[in-house]
Amino acid sequence: MSTSTRQHAKARTSLRHPAELPFFIFMAVLNVLIIVAIVQAAVMLPYLPESLEGTAWATTIRTALIGLLLLIPALVVIRETQRASVRGTAVELSPRQYGDLYRTADDFAHQLGLRRRPQIYLGNGNGALNAFAAQATGHDYVVLSNELFVNLQHHNRDGLRFILGHELGHIRLHHVSLWYQLAVAYSERIPLLGPALSRLREYSCDRHGARLSPLGATGLVVLASGRHTETVVDVDELVRQGKALRGFWVGLSQLPRSHPFTVRRLERLYRLGLFHAG
Repeated sequence: MSTSTRQHAKARTSLRHPAELPFFIFMAVLNVLIIVAIVQAAVMLPYLPESLEGTAWATTIRTALIGLLLLIPALVVIRETQRASVRGTAVELSPRQYGDLYRTADDFAHQLGLRRRPQIYLGNGNGALNAFAAQATGHDYVVLSNELFVNLQHHNRDGLRFILGHELGHIRLHHVSLWYQLAVAYSERIPLLGPALSRLREYSCDRHGARLSPLGATGLVVLASGRHTETVVDVDELVRQGKALRGFWVGLSQLPRSHPFTVRRLERLYRLGLFHAG
């Protein structure tokens, strides 16, 4: 293994939230158990008494088995059609199309040791402040909503760089890979457990974004305060707000959410020393 490869591997290990990988393994094992249970129940169907053959229980097992058989084809179709839709409705960045951000993506991909350069798209978010990473066969890509892009591109490019780095973190940690999605396809649907894994992924990718853009706190501020305010919010006050976010009701309200509370994400990155004061 080359020195550069070892450095990339070490960086990935240190940036991943320490609880994410153990929890993912737990969820993957649980996923296998669910699949085994479906298969075993399906095997027993021909031996059911006649009185149970047309019951809701038997129908549920047959439906679950059909879903299991169609899982891989369905995921492939979803992934491929999603990319086709993005290509048909969004603007792909290039050296001539928002070249500065295109070059930033290239630089970030190199720093993270990505095996292929992700494609970056600017999409119409219909007013939503949103971005996501995804994958299709042979392609990794990131979509940035135009609302997010316009706010941060002109007034705070570090914030946009943080968001881009965050999304590239999802690609680097294989969160968008087909094998990853298959590994937790069933267990991730379990209430509370699925959102818990999602929040850990977000914490891991926040660390990637902050490592790549240590002055990019406004990338999170805009999610908390909304449009046009990200450069006037007192970040120190927001960090103090995050430190005070404790207690039973806070923890309870967090449980069903796929993303951690924004002020908590911000506070943790400052506490880890990954965000620096501007």
